Amino acid sequence: MGPQDGRIVQAKLVAINGPLRKSEFPVTGEVSFGRDAENTVRLEDPWVSARHCVVAEQNGRCVLSDLESHGGTFVNGIPVKQRELKGGDEVAIGNSIFLFQAERAVPPPSSEVRLDGEEEPDAETVELHAEELANLAPEALAAMPRMERMGRNLNALLRISRAIGSLRDEESLPWQLLGMIFDVIPADRGAILLLDEESHDVRSQVAWDRGCGPDHPVHVNQALVRRVAEEGTPVWNCGAQMKKRRARFLCVPMVSKERVIGVIYLESGGAAAEFTKEDLELLASIAGLGVIGVENARQFENLHSENQRLRAEVSLTHDMVGRSARMREVYQFVERVAASDSTVLICGESGTGKELAARAIHKNSGRKDQTFVGLNCAALTETLLESELFGHEKGAFTNAVSQKKGFLEVAEGGTIFLDEIGELSPILQAKLLRVLQEREFVRVGGTKSIKIDVRFLAATNKDLQKEVREEKFRADLYHRLNVISLTLPALRERPEDIAELAEHFAARYAKKCNRNVTEISAEALACLRQYDWPGNIRELENAMERAVVIGTSEMILPEDLPESLQESAEGGKEEPAKYHEAIRKLKKQLILSALEQAGGNMTEAAKLLGVHANYLHRLMRNLELRPKKRQTGA
Repeated sequence: MGPQDGRIVQAKLVAINGPLRKSEFPVTGEVSFGRDAENTVRLEDPWVSARHCVVAEQNGRCVLSDLESHGGTFVNGIPVKQRELKGGDEVAIGNSIFLFQAERAVPPPSSEVRLDGEEEPDAETVELHAEELANLAPEALAAMPRMERMGRNLNALLRISRAIGSLRDEESLPWQLLGMIFDVIPADRGAILLLDEESHDVRSQVAWDRGCGPDHPVHVNQALVRRVAEEGTPVWNCGAQMKKRRARFLCVPMVSKERVIGVIYLESGGAAAEFTKEDLELLASIAGLGVIGVENARQFENLHSENQRLRAEVSLTHDMVGRSARMREVYQFVERVAASDSTVLICGESGTGKELAARAIHKNSGRKDQTFVGLNCAALTETLLESELFGHEKGAFTNAVSQKKGFLEVAEGGTIFLDEIGELSPILQAKLLRVLQEREFVRVGGTKSIKIDVRFLAATNKDLQKEVREEKFRADLYHRLNVISLTLPALRERPEDIAELAEHFAARYAKKCNRNVTEISAEALACLRQYDWPGNIRELENAMERAVVIGTSEMILPEDLPESLQESAEGGKEEPAKYHEAIRKLKKQLILSALEQAGGNMTEAAKLLGVHANYLHRLMRNLELRPKKRQTGA
């Protein structure tokens, strides 16, 4: 077996949507899908036929065939009758979606590459420059001697070109390429070295000795590799002395965007197998095709990683709003830590959504079907907090008329979220430390230890490290809580999310108040963006609730917002201040003119302006206009 044998591909279908979500089905032989019980994968779905489709392994490929189903089988949204599946394909069968994944097994045994010496082989070498490669162009082949060999070389290039287009794995590609090179060039051994583009250090390598097999190393001259990598020029030698043996070699660079990303090395020691200049030209052309394959494989892997990231983000269950880079980092963090049971400390200013982040971690964890319990440590006195957290026995204190389970017991099997953890008293800090260490506690007034299985999440708007230094918070408790930490960004650090958040809250309160609010005016959005939001998302939510409640039109206007926001907008940069001041003066002028035409009648003036009378009253108060008393006849 040689490198041309490639790598064995193992495949599986993973259910990402539907009743079998998160189930995996290995593709070994044949996997059938349908409503009947005889199918490998049974789908009780009215849109699925009794025998719907089948995925079968055929000569190392996985082929999907629709069995004349009434609902059809879709691959990446396209109805198909028969289709070879590639890694990352999505197969839709009724209301279920399966992701096709190709897992590559361990590659065949590889010969070891040994980089020998700092000096080049002691025989004359011939360099082949870029302009000489033009001789291999198809139109030049007709004028060349040895037409049979040239035709074979051209066919080899076409075959390699087609094969490389289907390879999407950077690790398996060099193996396939080396095997195809051996088919057309008489080499006894060879190696493909992929290099770091900056340092030219070897980052990955494959090698094969055709005569001795994988147990025999392939020796490659280190100085020669460095020369080819630095100069980017192919080298051909017909009889170099290498480690006390006579050998012929070819060494060509793999150049991408004027940078050498790899080297292909071939060697022959037999007297009958001599490398020719045509072999060097052919190998240089194959190297060019190999570069395209490597670039495509890397691009495919990057796209696959990005697709997986986006898929994880889309499938993440949460109530947070925002698409900024900072929030995408938060979503990725939640996705990574949710699966574990580690304690998470969530930090951030007041109003940044720490409880929402905690709930998102719980919703995407293995405990999502169990209870989530939140407790604000700053909202209760020390005695009440201890009773709420640990529970109490009957008669433990004056009003303890019966036994009560605490939040720790209620959250059994689920998650407990301790908000404002920095407000805990020293006594409760010590008791909570024991719970985190031993996973057991004692009810207030009790003597029996109770074991618990609970995940702890905590949040604070304080700098706990500073609190520890000032001896206001226990260092040992801090280290127990700070296993994994997340800091939520303040709203001023993610201004691109303000509009989306404002629209979200406006829609929520419009529905709650049964009001038709269609949009937020450009002027109101400008006010929202210029404000610093010391209260973060909570303050923005309150501002939008106020705007919906007191507004009278279908559009939220600057006048509907809290005065602090309007003042901030008017007190901003010089140019915006001039603009808003001009708008303010124009509004005053329009209102005074309407009042004058209406003889001081507010209702008539409102009709002339096309607004509701209540809105006109409020607008005049904001503009500090006082209605003149209506003149009466003598």
